[in-house]
Amino acid sequence: MYYQIAYILFKLKLIQPSENAISFWMQNNHVKKLEYALKFGNYKTRQLAAEALEYAGKPSSIPVLLDAISDKVQNVSIAALNALERINPEDEIIKTVIKKRFHWVTQIREASKKREANKGKKHKIYKWERASKKSFERVKEQLKRPMR
Repeated sequence: MYYQIAYILFKLKLIQPSENAISFWMQNNHVKKLEYALKFGNYKTRQLAAEALEYAGKPSSIPVLLDAISDKVQNVSIAALNALERINPEDEIIKTVIKKRFHWVTQIREASKKREANKGKKHKIYKWERASKKSFERVKEQLKRPMR
């Protein structure tokens, strides 16, 4: 009963469901509630809901999980990818998404390696070549001349 009230309050946007509420919904196969939490929860709720949908394993939640792949929070999108991989690993769309995932991870690793390689380098900015310095010098020279 408590988790029913928590769901109603969550739909009214008054509270976020707790980890216990999400695990209760997972154990009792309340897939619609988990899908709603994945769509409209905060980042922690979305991640927990994606992980719960992974354990529920219902193919009806695949469209919601596909939408969650493009989430701004990386942990949510990874949890959604893991759920999709576990629910239906033979589907062609899922295989394409998994390939995209490995490409994405490779890009992240390359970017971090590039940052680490450039970490110790100092960039030389020559003050006498900056545009703001040139315009300041020009204005200074104009102010030195007497006005007519």
